[in-house]
Amino acid sequence: MKLGLEIHQRLQSKKLFCEDGCDFAEGEPDIIIQRRLHPVLSELGETDDASKAEFSKNKIFEYQAFKKHNCLVELDEEPPRKMNEEALKIALEIALQLNAIPVDEVQIMRKIVIDGSNTSGFQRTAIIALNGHLETSKGPVKIPTIAIEEESAGIVSSSEDKVVYRLDRLGIPLIEITTDPDIRDPEHLLETAEKIGMVLRATGKVARGLGTIRQDVNISTEGGARVELKGAQNLKILPKYAETEAKRQTELVKIIHELRTINAFPLKSAAVDVTSIFKKTQAAVIEKGISSGAVVLAAKLPKFRGIPGRQIQPGKRFGTELSQYARMAGVKGIIHGDEDLGKYKISEDEQKQLRKKLELGDQDSFIIVVAPERQALNAINNAITRAGLDFVPKETRKANPDGTSSFLRPLPGKARLYPETDVPVIPITKEFLSSIEQSESLEDKKKNLEKILNKELASKMLKSRHLRLFEKLVEKGADPKLTATTLEETIVSLRREGVEFSSLEMTVENLFDEYSRGTFVKAAIPDILKAMAKGASAESVIKVYRFQKITGEALEKLIEEEGRDLKKIMAKYRLQVDPQELSQLMKR
Repeated sequence: MKLGLEIHQRLQSKKLFCEDGCDFAEGEPDIIIQRRLHPVLSELGETDDASKAEFSKNKIFEYQAFKKHNCLVELDEEPPRKMNEEALKIALEIALQLNAIPVDEVQIMRKIVIDGSNTSGFQRTAIIALNGHLETSKGPVKIPTIAIEEESAGIVSSSEDKVVYRLDRLGIPLIEITTDPDIRDPEHLLETAEKIGMVLRATGKVARGLGTIRQDVNISTEGGARVELKGAQNLKILPKYAETEAKRQTELVKIIHELRTINAFPLKSAAVDVTSIFKKTQAAVIEKGISSGAVVLAAKLPKFRGIPGRQIQPGKRFGTELSQYARMAGVKGIIHGDEDLGKYKISEDEQKQLRKKLELGDQDSFIIVVAPERQALNAINNAITRAGLDFVPKETRKANPDGTSSFLRPLPGKARLYPETDVPVIPITKEFLSSIEQSESLEDKKKNLEKILNKELASKMLKSRHLRLFEKLVEKGADPKLTATTLEETIVSLRREGVEFSSLEMTVENLFDEYSRGTFVKAAIPDILKAMAKGASAESVIKVYRFQKITGEALEKLIEEEGRDLKKIMAKYRLQVDPQELSQLMKR
């Protein structure tokens, strides 16, 4: 198995080619536009396969724009402006942390993307540094390229013929970090992703929160092919993605070997119109299609009996692969011969007529598509093409939340890139590099954390997405250990209980500001935070829920009233009494 990573991280700056901010819109859009996109030729006169596959879906793209968050650049009605210098400097700072060598000049390129996620039909991207590396427990991982590029539009909804996007996200600057296939195994994959994430967060100049960082995993196996899994957001299941994809490719290799052995290749098959067989069908999915003007096409898969039903990843079979290729034409899916046709209410007589029409033998299988004629023909031909491949195809696949993957499109090639002519080349001079503010290295940050925290808590904090918030609070005078445990243990525990915060940073800052005044004790923090999650300030929560700290003369009086019984006092006043102060007073 060979493994590589592509990490995309949003930078904390304005948009890459205009002056719009990177905050997200709320409410209804002010402008809605619709477009169709089509592929264009590269400099070499070639058309990218991935672009052709997307174009074949024949979809309309609808874009929601917002006056306060978008301009004519995002609508592709105005040329891009000069590249955001602040974003470029942040990206170069990260590149230097990863031991990469900045390029002499930044040449912006257009990367053809016609899935609708860019209004222009391409994404602007530029390589900014080369030949970096990351030290890991299993040796160095080379980082051949680091690029800066535009974030895509955010998807709102998708149907068979239309996809709706919001443009408030479009154009946010991203850094793309690409590794060589030096990653040795699934566990090493997780370590590498975590360490790059720590380098990014350590700068304090990247966006935080759900969706601000995405991992694409490149995987290939012996006898298989390179497959790119896009959009893996949960680091913890990266090893599962690698293991599942390796298993999928291994199973495909077995299927191909089996089909070769029985001389099933080259696959000779063609679409046959079988609509007449289902004129009076009780199968709802077929009847509904025919009544709306669709046709029913079927194709014989000679010697494929048992193959479409073969599981190749959890919950997904070889028939799923055929169905996903058919969906490129816009259909919902296919029916294949290894399924229980009774569940569709396809009668025994209809099955008999189908076998006769397709001239099916005992070892043959088949596929069925229901759709408007042209769409059905494209869909069934796509499925036949996929079934006839006597090799594992190179693909871009979607990373599903359960660790499996789904086909998106063929793997893109060099034909998708050509130079951007609207933005000038940016020279990277010594003076420009010297103006980049160098943040603390990951190793230095680790050493400094270990000076104020124990090793376990320092390690946890170094990996935390709350690292910058921790540093900010400690700079303001908060106790490091209490701050770290609050962010990494108390907050985590509350979230498991279903407690969420509209703005965690504001909540925690308010909490520690109040704590610095000595108005409450540590033990009350979980209960105060739980109440603050509803929108109240720390001060009001303390008053309403009576969390005021009992101290000084009031505590001395309480000690006398409770008969100097330490256990009794802590049992009754645990959330209001500081144990250390209580102990000192009682000793006195």
